[in-house]
Amino acid sequence: MATISPFKAVRPTSSYALQVASPPYDVLSSQEARDAVAGNPYSFLHVTKSEVDMPADLSIYDVTVYEKAKSNLADMLQKGILLQEEKACYYIYELTMDGISQTGLVCCSSVDDYENDIIKKHEYTRPEKEQDRINHIAISGAQTGNVFLAYRNVAAMDKLIGEWKTNHAPVYDFKADDGILHRIWVVDEDKTVSTITATFAHEVPCTYIADGHHRAASAAKVRKSLGDKAGPEANGFLTTLFPADELRILPYNRVIKDLNGMTPEDLISALQDDFMISSEEEAVDPKELHEFGMYLEGKWYHLTAIKGTYTDDPIGVLDVTILSNNVLEKLLGIADQRTDKRIDFVGGIRGLKELEKRVDSGEMKLAFSFHPVTIHQLFDIADSGNVMPPKSTWFEPKLRDGLLTHLI
Repeated sequence: MATISPFKAVRPTSSYALQVASPPYDVLSSQEARDAVAGNPYSFLHVTKSEVDMPADLSIYDVTVYEKAKSNLADMLQKGILLQEEKACYYIYELTMDGISQTGLVCCSSVDDYENDIIKKHEYTRPEKEQDRINHIAISGAQTGNVFLAYRNVAAMDKLIGEWKTNHAPVYDFKADDGILHRIWVVDEDKTVSTITATFAHEVPCTYIADGHHRAASAAKVRKSLGDKAGPEANGFLTTLFPADELRILPYNRVIKDLNGMTPEDLISALQDDFMISSEEEAVDPKELHEFGMYLEGKWYHLTAIKGTYTDDPIGVLDVTILSNNVLEKLLGIADQRTDKRIDFVGGIRGLKELEKRVDSGEMKLAFSFHPVTIHQLFDIADSGNVMPPKSTWFEPKLRDGLLTHLI
């Protein structure tokens, strides 16, 4: 069963919350982060992407960058921009985008659960990305990046969280510059804290990483590296747990640089072995699984996978697998999407216009739009012990860094 615990969060004082809250470290380039912190000395990007305060020609992996993160965090605490909770609490985090809200529980999840697959994974991690977060956690002494977990709904938790939100005022309630509303409640009543811990221990057999595989892996490896020096706080890592029916998954679309020596006519002809194809006047935003949009030479096409051209196992039935097997590898020669420089990935939040822009500019030759993976497909894959193809899911809205940090 799932082991979670409350923690003494480091968080901004209410008057600084909007200024401190920052996008996740991994959605911004270093230059985008420098632009974002201009005129805002309180942005948590000074901690999560502390290269913004270092010379631009310095490697972002230099040890002094991580040491700067540590000193910036200490400075924000010393100046009262951030405070640390006096007692261990749970936190409720609500995000609202386009009038749709989703609410999660912020807590520490067990590193043991991660290592024993009670926390289930669905992606491989990349060593260089792991090492970056290992260094950041180990040197700063803080887990600043929130791991996004999902679990199958538990009625008792749904009721408890709903009642707490109704009966208590949030400590933060603001709209970020991207229009996303963020509200956070502190759950500090001992009885309620105990009830939450017990509910997960008895009614939640496992949780699933939705977003944050590298952050989770790094937290586990930091604890291992500390050995006997690891304190009790290193046994947990910062997570927000969302019930399945609260999650919104967007597609992770693809853009391709060339046609692997084929003409557009050759490609369309070859696709007809595995897909039904029609040309469309408008951009194609697939509404069903196994449907795709393709943008080529200024025109949109609607593709539907022909039954029998894919398998029904948890991996084979995924649209990203169907496109990978029947188009990217078979026709375009792209066998490894993690390393091939001819392919790039566009999060669904950027919309179909971004796909058109990348192709019309000449940077890319064609684009594919997807129907998003469902949360139940993600669960099925993790339960089967398999992993998804790279860049299969895009979760939106995203939690802001800096609002809740876990010191180890």
